[in-house]
Amino acid sequence: MRIDKYLWCVRYYKTRNMVTEACKKNHVTVNGQVAKPSKEVFPTDKITFRKDQITQIITVLDIPENRIGAKLVDIYRRNDTPAEAYQHLELLKLSKEHYRKNGTGRPTKKDRRDIDEFGNEIVNEEDAD
Repeated sequence: MRIDKYLWCVRYYKTRNMVTEACKKNHVTVNGQVAKPSKEVFPTDKITFRKDQITQIITVLDIPENRIGAKLVDIYRRNDTPAEAYQHLELLKLSKEHYRKNGTGRPTKKDRRDIDEFGNEIVNEEDAD
């Protein structure tokens, strides 16, 4: 089965076109070699691809006939992605959170004073050195 069809069948990508684009950008490798969308995959092949800021590593266990349900995905692949990759993604999500939601407008007067005070502290520390 083609690599683009396989990754679509095991639900890593929503469409085959998305997989094809990833292959063309050299984001997909099979057994350490960059794969074109038409590359054939076989059981025991290791597929590495980058998606959502995580380098996913999977091993092909079997080839599905066509797109399968989400509950049956584990029959056809084994996820070898290290746990640290998922922890890194969680840290990225936490670092992007802010006490104000996006789109709530300009900083309030209190926010502005806090920003100015923080800036003054940094300047004062530099003068002390």
